[in-house]
Amino acid sequence: MSNPDAVLVRMREYMVGPTRFMILHACFELGLVDALRKEGGLTAAELGAAVGARPDAVEQMLTLLVKEGFVALDESTGGYTLDALADVAEPDLQRVLTFMGMIKTGMLRQLYHLTDSVRTGTAVGLKELYGFEGTLFEAAAVVPEVRAAWGPLAQNETASVYPWFFRSFDVPDGARVLDVRGGNGLGAIMTCQLKGSPGLRVTALDRPELEAECLRNFEAQGVADQCSFVSGDALDPLPGGFDVVLLKHFVDMHDKDEVLTLFRNAHEALEPGGRIVVLAPVYPEDVKDPDDLQADFFPAYILGCVVGRGGLQKLSTYRDWLQECGFEVTDVAAKDPADIPADAIINRVVICATKRG
Repeated sequence: MSNPDAVLVRMREYMVGPTRFMILHACFELGLVDALRKEGGLTAAELGAAVGARPDAVEQMLTLLVKEGFVALDESTGGYTLDALADVAEPDLQRVLTFMGMIKTGMLRQLYHLTDSVRTGTAVGLKELYGFEGTLFEAAAVVPEVRAAWGPLAQNETASVYPWFFRSFDVPDGARVLDVRGGNGLGAIMTCQLKGSPGLRVTALDRPELEAECLRNFEAQGVADQCSFVSGDALDPLPGGFDVVLLKHFVDMHDKDEVLTLFRNAHEALEPGGRIVVLAPVYPEDVKDPDDLQADFFPAYILGCVVGRGGLQKLSTYRDWLQECGFEVTDVAAKDPADIPADAIINRVVICATKRG
């Protein structure tokens, strides 16, 4: 039998979640942390003068940071200094702040409409805030505020993930590779650069409006003779004759029926014995794992802010779905825990599977 009081205590943690986030983030936005990084021992009055805020308000904002040990307060002098924050390396801190900035601008306001997004299967917040009907990725191309919030995070993620991703699977010499939803061509370019061999050919498939940018990038990177672009949608039948099909960064944006369609389309596009390579975040097999925060984050992010449908699955679920669609999983790669920052939320895997028959 559960303890009702214990349940209420846990619910209390949810009540203060948004306020704790905004107090911490606002202390950075106000410049309080930067001011203390330059000079410790500043009083609330001195900090207020430095950042343009009332001393009483500064005291209020820093109370949580003192409570959490991020900042220290000398009660005898009234001076503040950085405590635990002083030991965080600047690149690590900037990575966290980039993610927090995306949460503030790209999530908090949209999540006011989470209930309606779940009911409609669309990102209602994008329409209510920006008059945009579509996905966050599409909105980032035309809405400056969305692009400013999401773009730096996407660049950080790409720089962190892509080198590991391409180390995690093999491409046969002279293979024909299809990069589904290849975007601006970066995946195709890196395939050529990191998996190159005589006769290798890589095709990026995506919306027709991305073709010109993609071809420019191929030319700029010196791979135009190996790379091509084809217009299409991953949920429609794909061109055939490929040895490797890459599905990266988007499988979790689809519900089960659509994921099965993605896998079946890839199966039809591959030659016998061809390989599918899937890059996706996954839930742990034990979803109650207290150290894994993906269930805390992704349902709200994907359903409320990105596409209004889809979500993470367990690795065992993807394995079953791939088998149902005619594949045999041959390898699964995960990042070395030593290479994952302590602040990371996302736990991705690379799943390699071979076409049967």
